[in-house]
Amino acid sequence: MKIIAVIPARYASTRFPAKLMQDLGGKTVIRRTYEAAVSTNLFDDVFVVTDSDLIYNEIVSNGGKAIKSIKEHESGSDRIAEAIENMEVDLVINVQGDEPFINKKPLEVLIEVFKNDVEKKVDLGSLMFQITDKEEINNPNNVKVITDQNGFALYFSRSVIPFPRDENAGVRYMKHIGIYAFRKQALLDFYSLPLLSLEASEKLEQLRYLEYGKRIMMVETTHSSIGIDTEEDLEKARKLINN
Repeated sequence: MKIIAVIPARYASTRFPAKLMQDLGGKTVIRRTYEAAVSTNLFDDVFVVTDSDLIYNEIVSNGGKAIKSIKEHESGSDRIAEAIENMEVDLVINVQGDEPFINKKPLEVLIEVFKNDVEKKVDLGSLMFQITDKEEINNPNNVKVITDQNGFALYFSRSVIPFPRDENAGVRYMKHIGIYAFRKQALLDFYSLPLLSLEASEKLEQLRYLEYGKRIMMVETTHSSIGIDTEEDLEKARKLINN
């Protein structure tokens, strides 16, 4: 099984423009993410895919591999699909460019899902971990996910799901970590399918997969991650690097 990691990297982020080029302990956020992915030694290859000359040059000038997007894209999945369309690859791991603190263990577990899935019932895999703080649960920047009894995703939302009408029901709130593993065909299918209303409303690309009937296996991890969505997140990341 050939496994690669691809890091979609858009320069003009809506919430925090140019965040991937911000300094994080002497290196840019995107360079730290790329190097963290490489250092896991889990992948046959690692690429950054970007629409930005700045990001492309940042990776290539520091000895990394980058691909320049040809088309404009609405989502990271679209950007990756264009890049890998003609590659000989079985499994594609989408590492978010703003996740510089990648932990190897949950990625190993995620890859193992596909190695064990001999009947190919899983189209995608992704990660989640439990959150208990009410402010975190209510924060729309934290995407929540609910699953069925077999671990397949039922829905993702920026809203609180499920709604706690009965707070004694024993519900666990799970935060989605934006790292995905795709079978190549699932990714190419996504690339050819038009955006529908749920994805358009929540601005969550994983909903397109659900809307078209793809099966997403969620893997629970205790390794939380610091995704850099805001300047406050960047400050937290800098403190972590400095420590």
